Amino acid sequence: MKGGLMRILMFLFLLIPCVIFAQSALHPYASDKPIREPKLLLEGIISTPDDDLNATFTVDGKTVYFSKNVQNRLGVILESHYANGKWTKPQVVSFSGQYSDFDPCLTADGKKLFFCSNRPVAGRKQRDFDIYMVERKGTGWSEPINVGAPVNTEGHEFYPSVSNDGTIIFSSNRPGGKGAYDIYMAARTGSGFAEPANLGDSINVATSEIDNYLAPDKSYIIFAGYGRPDSHGNGDLYISLFRNGIWTKARNLGAPVNSSEREYCPAVSPDGRYLFWTSFRSFADKPLEKPIKYDELIRQLRGTLNGAGNVYQIDISAVGLDQE
Repeated sequence: MKGGLMRILMFLFLLIPCVIFAQSALHPYASDKPIREPKLLLEGIISTPDDDLNATFTVDGKTVYFSKNVQNRLGVILESHYANGKWTKPQVVSFSGQYSDFDPCLTADGKKLFFCSNRPVAGRKQRDFDIYMVERKGTGWSEPINVGAPVNTEGHEFYPSVSNDGTIIFSSNRPGGKGAYDIYMAARTGSGFAEPANLGDSINVATSEIDNYLAPDKSYIIFAGYGRPDSHGNGDLYISLFRNGIWTKARNLGAPVNSSEREYCPAVSPDGRYLFWTSFRSFADKPLEKPIKYDELIRQLRGTLNGAGNVYQIDISAVGLDQE
């Protein structure tokens, strides 16, 4: 009996590392321990001293697309791949690098990637951002396709997010909104989209709502809200659930997701385990215990936490879906 029990315990002991290894191999961004406080996502790859934002992964978690912002004058979409136990050096994707491109969003099947850009339309220089799509062609991507009206207008359209059935949400400052920017939703209709609908008073208020994530089953959205009475900082993340045919009143996600700095660009990992978002928190957010010396100051200013944007991750439980 004792020998049998010892064999079982030994089998379980050997099995646990295999399970952890399998999970890590499937989703390389995952942690075998709970992440209950904001953690930099793939520091050195996505989160760097640059102004980094967004994160959208393939369903196997082994390819990530994200953006870098260059002084609000140039936006570049990059990709990195997980191979041989590590992430590759990021490269500019084939369709980016000349105009301002931001906010990549992969569809669940990985066959389409949506993003926003100010690139020329029909040879004419654009002053506004439109939503574009590229389609998977072998191991590469097609030329960018402007999704056109009624999604795109003469105003700005930012941060597309697409559900499993092809429904798209995005933020726009088109005429007729409730604030400077509102969130809109449009159903997929064949090769295009239906007329976008404003998501209403539960979500959109007189200030700005922008940078939004739509759950794959359309059961909730997470978005960045600005200038609201309950904001912690320059911008906070909020959540609204779709219940009984209506959107619930948006709730501030609170700490530790939100801070005294700007939070925006939310997304949820393809395995549903983590919330990703961009934050401008820095080493100087908390009072220093003693005066900083020059060498340390330069090290911090040239480090990841220098106050530029970084992408963070935290367990999805921090979103508090169970509170609704």
